[in-house]
Order: sequence, then C-alpha cells, then structure tokens
Amino acid sequence: MTGDAAPARAGATPFAPGLAAPASTGELFVAFTVLALQGFGGVLPVAQRELVERRRWMTREQFVEMLAVSQVLPGPNVVNLALMFGDRCFGTRGAAAALAGMMAAPTVIVLGLTLLYARYAHLPVVSGALRGMGAVAAGLVLSTALKLAATLRANRMGAWIGAGFALVTFVAIAWLHVPLVWIVLALGTVAVATAWRRLQA
Repeated sequence: MTGDAAPARAGATPFAPGLAAPASTGELFVAFTVLALQGFGGVLPVAQRELVERRRWMTREQFVEMLAVSQVLPGPNVVNLALMFGDRCFGTRGAAAALAGMMAAPTVIVLGLTLLYARYAHLPVVSGALRGMGAVAAGLVLSTALKLAATLRANRMGAWIGAGFALVTFVAIAWLHVPLVWIVLALGTVAVATAWRRLQA
C-alpha cells in the first residue's frame, strides 16, 4: 500500500480551500490503520478527531454529510465512510487502501481477543472491564455528537429543524424502541423532503 505519490483524480485535492489531502494511497492506508487501532469502543469519535481535527482532510460539515450518507447504506458506518473518502481521493485504489487500513490490523486483534475472552470470560475482572469500556464508548459517542451539533447552524435546514429531527429520532429509538429501519424509511423520507423543499426556496 505504498501507492502513488500523485493523486489519481481531481478528487484527491482538498475538499475545500485551506484543507490538506492525503499525498498517496500509502498515507491513506496508514491513517486509517492508526484510526482503527484507536477505536476501542467505537471508531466514530476517533474518525472525527483524526480526519477533521488532526489531519484536516475534511471540515466538520463535510464529515457530517459523508457520515449521513454512510448511515443509510448497508454495513458499518465508519467502514462506509472510509470507502467513500478513499474513493473521493484516489478512486478504487483509495477505497481499497482505506478499507484495508480500517480492517487489517483490527481483524487480527479481534481474533486474538476473542480467543482470550473465550478462556477468561468467567473472571469478574474481565466482565468489569467490559462494562467500563461500554461506559467510555457511550461518553465518546456523546462528546462527538456535541461537537458535530455545531454544524447544524450552517445547514440549509437550519439549527432548529435539524435539532427537531434529532430529538424525534432519539425519542423514537431510545423510548419508543421503534426499529431503526422504520426510522430511516419514515423519518428519513420526511427529512429528505424537508431539505429538498428548503433547497428549492
């Protein structure tokens, strides 16, 4: 995955003025490997920090837009995001490099931890550690949501409408336990229609 030193397409240039961009598929592979290895309990908060804050390959608004698309596609959100970002930068080779970075090292680690868990799952310290990691993961996701909430101000739907959709989604999932597929089909359709009407205005 040493890749090409020059971008394979125009999409490899920064997404917007002032942003950086990966110089090669090799850099893309290394970046997503580092990202994946930090993602204990969830990769999304790490992805936002690495791609937006540390490497400055995307703005928060671009990250939210790409994450929104990845959420309605089959498969893990961050894997979909990696594929789309890699494709935007270097086409099929970029998508393959980003996907390999996301999956290669974590797969080896997960297989090793699975073997250890099967042997030591009965120990109280193991179950306690898992509960602790679950709490940390929830905190990371919440902190990321609060950081990305600021992008609603620049969204064409407006902050109040966006917050309203977020609140309805939270209530439907957390309290009413509506299956996610119905949330996407019903509320997603209403949200898309609302955004379309505001873009036409």
